[in-house]
Order: sequence, then structure tokens, then C-alpha cells
Amino acid sequence: MCSVLGCDIMVSALFVFGYAAVFIVPVLSCRPNEYKTNDGQCCPMCNEGRVVQRDYTAYSGTRCRFCDLGTFMNQPNGLSTCFPCTSCDTGHGLFVKRDCTATTDTVCDVLNGYHCKDLIDSNGCSLTEKHSQCAAGQRIKEPGTSRSDTVCEDCQPGFFSKDGVNCTAWKV
Repeated sequence: MCSVLGCDIMVSALFVFGYAAVFIVPVLSCRPNEYKTNDGQCCPMCNEGRVVQRDYTAYSGTRCRFCDLGTFMNQPNGLSTCFPCTSCDTGHGLFVKRDCTATTDTVCDVLNGYHCKDLIDSNGCSLTEKHSQCAAGQRIKEPGTSRSDTVCEDCQPGFFSKDGVNCTAWKV
């Protein structure tokens, strides 16, 4: 069944004993700003920050509701639930850089002593790792940052490091 909104045609072929039977089946195609319901109807989408409370009917438009606290929707949609906001776990080296709103997810950043292992665009991080510790006999060549791990290097001959921080010359 095609609505006033339009339809595409799907062609299906069935091959039986070398003969082809062709079936033409209309397929409902919604516009870019619409979503398809379970019963195949096209309804106007809800805006960012909202989700569908009730589908479009002949008597009323799509009824949308705001996302609950702790959830968000960052795109026009035909969904019935908002996405849960990301939690920034300080126990895993993350802190809240920007709070979640009805239209944007939480942005997490990295605590001191950690570096990001999974960068989300240029703003946030979803997975961290503690900075590596240099071993005895090594020194810190480059300290760790929020975006890179510590770089260690071996002490030169005639130098030592028992704490893995700086190399010290042997006393003669």
C-alpha cells in the first residue's frame, strides 16, 4: 500500500524450473524528516532533545516528549527512548568536562596521571590508562600527558637510576 507521501517499487523474482516469475511489490518510502512506524506509516520525526510519545494519526501529529534527566537525543528521530548519558568514572581516570544536556552527551576528559586510549573526536575520551612507570636503569624521556603515555629511555653507560625518573652519574 502506498500513501500520499510516496512509495518505491521493489522487484522480486522467483526462479522455478528455469522460468522466472516477476513480482512488483510497492515499498513505502518515508521522506528524510519522517520515520516509519511498525505498521508502515510515515510520521514526522521529533526534534533533538525529544522522542516519540505517540505516533502520528489522522487526527493529530506525532506527539513528542522531552528526554528525562540523565538521557539525551542529539538528532531528529522516530525513537521512543532517549540515549543514556555517558558516565565519567573517576576510578577509571575520567572526569566530567561538559555535562549532559537534553541534546548533547556528557563529554569526559582525563585525570592527571592517565592518558586517553579512546579519543572521541577532539573533545573527549571514553577509555584511559595510567601512565607507565619507568623501570630502574631508565629515565623519563617525555612525561605522560592526557593524550600520550610516558616515554622511557635507558640510562647511558656510566649512569644509573634506581627510581626510574632521572639518570645519575656513577661516583668514581
